[in-house]
Amino acid sequence: MPAILQERHESALGQWQFARRDPIPELRGIVRHYSGWFERTPAPLRRRQMPIGTIPVILSFGPPFTLLDPHDPDHGRRRSRVSFVAGIHDEYAVVEHDGLSHGVEIYFTPLGARRVLGLPLRELTNQVVPFEDVLGEPAARELVERLALAPGWAERFALLDTAIGARLRAAREPAPSLAWAWRRLEQSGGRLTVGALAQELGCSRRHLVGQVHEQLGLPPKTFARILRFNRAVELLGRDDGGRLGEIALDCGYYDQAHLNRDFRAFAGDPPSAFLARRLPDGAGFSAA
Repeated sequence: MPAILQERHESALGQWQFARRDPIPELRGIVRHYSGWFERTPAPLRRRQMPIGTIPVILSFGPPFTLLDPHDPDHGRRRSRVSFVAGIHDEYAVVEHDGLSHGVEIYFTPLGARRVLGLPLRELTNQVVPFEDVLGEPAARELVERLALAPGWAERFALLDTAIGARLRAAREPAPSLAWAWRRLEQSGGRLTVGALAQELGCSRRHLVGQVHEQLGLPPKTFARILRFNRAVELLGRDDGGRLGEIALDCGYYDQAHLNRDFRAFAGDPPSAFLARRLPDGAGFSAA
C-alpha cells in the first residue's frame, strides 16, 4: 500500500491537517493522488484555486463551501456546494469555507475522469457540479457517508481505491489516439506543439483539437499552457521566485514576459504577488 504523507499546522491563522496518498498501482494513470484535510480557522478562509490539469472531486464531511466569481470584485455571485466535481478550468477559481472544513479529495487525470465519471469532460469545463448530479444520488450519498464514518485516512483512501476500481472495471477504454495525445502532452510538460502532436498521430490538427476538447475538456494548446504553468509553480515554490528568467526557459516559455502573462491568466497575479499569497504548510494560496 502506498505511504501516506501528512502535514500539520497550528498558529494564529488556524489549525489544519493534510494527508496525501498515491493510488494503488492498478489506478495509476487514472488517479493522480488522494488528499484528506481537516481545517479549523478563526474566520472564514478564502483561497484561490489555480488550473492544475486534473479534475478534482471534493467529498466534504462538513459545512458547504462558497464558490465566488473571480470576475466579480464584490463577490456578489455566490454558489454553495458541499461535495462536488470541479471540471477542468482555464482560469483560477475562488473558494471559501466558514472556518470549519473536513473531507477528502480525488485528483483524477483527464483520461481517468473521462472513464470513471462516464461523460465527455467538455460538459464539465469551467463548471462546478454537485457530486450527486454526476454519480447519482444514492451512490454519491452512500460513498460520502462511508468515508465520513471511516476511522482514519488510511481507511478512507482504501475505500476510494475500491470504489474507483469498481467503476473503472465497468468503464469503456478511451480511444488509443486520445490516450496517446494526453500522455505525450504530459510527458513533454506542455512543450509539444499541436502540429507536432497531430503529425505523430497521423491525423489533422482539426481532428486532434476536436477530440481532445470534447473528451478531455480543453483544446490541447490550452492543456499545454496549463502544464507549463504548473511546472513553473512547482519550481517557483522551491526557489521563492529568485530565478524567474531561468524558470521561464526551463518550462518552455519564450521569456519571462511570456511566463508573467500566463501567471496573470491562470493565477490572477504576476509570480511575485502570487507567491506572496502562499499559506504555510501546504495550505494553498490565499484569496484575501
